[in-house]
Amino acid sequence: MRFLEWLGDAAAVRVSGRDSSRLRIVVTLLHGNEPSGFRAVHAWLREPSEPAVDALLIIANVEAALTPPGFAHRMLPGRRDLNRCFLGPFDDPDGALAREILDAIGARKAEALIDLHNNTGHNPSYGVGIEPSPAALALVSLFGRRFVWSHLQLGALMEALPDLCSVTIEVGRSGDPRADAVALTGLHRFLGREELFEEGEGEQVAVLSMPMRVCLRPGLDLLISDDPDPAVDLTLLADLDRHNFERMETGTPIGWCRMPELPVELIDEAGHDRASEYFELDGPELRTRKPLVPIMITTDPKAAMSDCLFYVVQEAALERS
Repeated sequence: MRFLEWLGDAAAVRVSGRDSSRLRIVVTLLHGNEPSGFRAVHAWLREPSEPAVDALLIIANVEAALTPPGFAHRMLPGRRDLNRCFLGPFDDPDGALAREILDAIGARKAEALIDLHNNTGHNPSYGVGIEPSPAALALVSLFGRRFVWSHLQLGALMEALPDLCSVTIEVGRSGDPRADAVALTGLHRFLGREELFEEGEGEQVAVLSMPMRVCLRPGLDLLISDDPDPAVDLTLLADLDRHNFERMETGTPIGWCRMPELPVELIDEAGHDRASEYFELDGPELRTRKPLVPIMITTDPKAAMSDCLFYVVQEAALERS
């Protein structure tokens, strides 16, 4: 935390490598409550190691990370989610910072970029990208064995970089030492290897395609608990995140609803709401209507209400690279 206090604001650190003709980029702390990537970068900077190629290390939302009690705020209250700002508009403080980050990335052609994140629920480490190319799968294989092929347009960093091999890496739950270890081990591999894209890299990475967002309907409130609360529109089961990356059979409980209509919407890549295909109410209980595979289930109600409850991957779209 003292290093962040010394930085005071967003920063870009440039480190010379053995081959100065090439560049790799690391972005971290786009969300102020996801510290594993920052801790990995800080630990790596303290070690006497020279990267294989030049490295650009971007530490983004320092302001949110420093807001008391520290590493507690995804973004500042009343502000935009920085990782939803990279497709514009760029006319507010968060948009301006996104524009600065894009300018720093575009100042010199890079061979690859990784964007390090944490989850707010229990998840294995995995990557997210806009195309499961051999190069993208090779990057993900440095950290985990799952790749989520996203067609969504949310304003995330990777969506603004279609000509750069870039992936988002989710290393695990915030505050989990294992997530910190995954981030540091993968960072060493990313910056230390002479070649990132050797033939065969990434062949053991599973590809999960077509994620859909499960969001709370506008105007509703949410509680995460083991027991239903009749004063709340939707109560999600507290241990729902145990299902991340697992098949949920038909009839699996999700939570409890105090209204006769579905409290969630399921938005596909075309912007259509498909909630009635996948969820149903059995009295007050919200259940799955068909088998599905959820990912990124959060147990943080603030994150769930500001972004989404979780994502769904159709099991028929599960593939192997």
